[in-house]
Amino acid sequence: MQSSAAPACGEIGAARVAQKQAAVATLKAGYDSYIIVDAASQSNVQVVQTPGTYNATAVANGNYVTATTTYQPGVPMVMGHHSQSFAIRMFKNGEPGSENALSARDALGPDWQNKMKEVVLTCSNS
Repeated sequence: MQSSAAPACGEIGAARVAQKQAAVATLKAGYDSYIIVDAASQSNVQVVQTPGTYNATAVANGNYVTATTTYQPGVPMVMGHHSQSFAIRMFKNGEPGSENALSARDALGPDWQNKMKEVVLTCSNS
């Protein structure tokens, strides 16, 4: 499985999305709990400075010219995303190993049924 999250989510937020995805996949497959058995992460988030503007003024006074140039930096833009890839082992209640697994319903919270319907899982705690 793979997931990605916006730069604002951070690596922890991307992990939350991955956990929610694992829980949804577990329940949709007819299982109750899961263990993440392998995981990897990557981040290509970067801040890029957009081009700025220059403003030049000059004043002539006889044989002298006084010039002033000011620079206004551009707006910084945050680009990229945080990615997670993971493998999970799913369990049905009572199956050997399930006592150490995370409940998919608990991972999604009390409104787990609504989370199952969401197209996009968010990195927030809710």
